[in-house]
Amino acid sequence: MDMTPYLAGIGIGVLSWITFLLSDKPLGCSTAYAQTFGMIEHRIRGAASLEKPYWKKVKPVIEWQWMLVVGVVIGSFIAATLSGEFGLLWVPSTFGAAFGESVSLRLIVALIGGVLMGIGARWAGGCTSGHGISGALQLAVASWIAVICFFVAGIATAMVMYGVLAP
Repeated sequence: MDMTPYLAGIGIGVLSWITFLLSDKPLGCSTAYAQTFGMIEHRIRGAASLEKPYWKKVKPVIEWQWMLVVGVVIGSFIAATLSGEFGLLWVPSTFGAAFGESVSLRLIVALIGGVLMGIGARWAGGCTSGHGISGALQLAVASWIAVICFFVAGIATAMVMYGVLAP
């Protein structure tokens, strides 16, 4: 039996405890993406951008959550390299089989998907890690509803992608 998922779960749980202990904030990533957009807007528009009510609440600065996202990218790269599975792949096989090998189509779909996920995460008040880990461990009803929706949507998407519900 592979213990990796269990060790990952334990690690995420311990990280959540440490996060609450040191910052008194929940573990999550979507705020970092919003902060990045805020930093870009600040570069373009200057100090006027900081007058928006959202940026007064969520400061567009590099903080621990932003560094967590950087750490996830670096950690993923290290893990993929050490396992010998690192490689550049512009069009995953599942996407290629369904939609063709067009790199530009894949990039457009990825961009649109990323934007929609970002809007959804802001609209829902958090992402899968924010709701699924931090909110669920706090027994927040909204987070449990979000987690149920994540699973239902994920199962439905997998069924469509792998032909179970395909027309």
